[in-house]
Amino acid sequence: MNRFLTMVAAAAVVLAVSSPAHASGSGSDGPVHIHVTGTKLHVSKVEATLDGHHAGAKAQVSLWQNRDGLYRPVREVTRWKSSTAREVGGFRYERAAWTLNKSFPNKSKLCVSFTGQDGRLACVTIHR
Repeated sequence: MNRFLTMVAAAAVVLAVSSPAHASGSGSDGPVHIHVTGTKLHVSKVEATLDGHHAGAKAQVSLWQNRDGLYRPVREVTRWKSSTAREVGGFRYERAAWTLNKSFPNKSKLCVSFTGQDGRLACVTIHR
């Protein structure tokens, strides 16, 4: 029994330490979340979620870059997109997703915002 538990624990450590086949990153600001999938500077997909149900919520992705020591918005990457209400295991949330297939400057940030969530901006830093 101890050997079995040792093998299971070792397998769990290997799985936890192994990196996925692609680069990805996530960020949150309160109820607003972003998940980016890609490789190095190339972003394949962006997913935005908002905790809870918010009828009519829309999301948008923007690009931010460091200007004089502060990150500032550079441009909108996507237009506003209506989110879809989802529920998984009793947890309710809004979701919007985009397929970008674009590259972005090193150390820039992709950020997502939702209507009705003023001041909330979830971001991920894009880097080599």
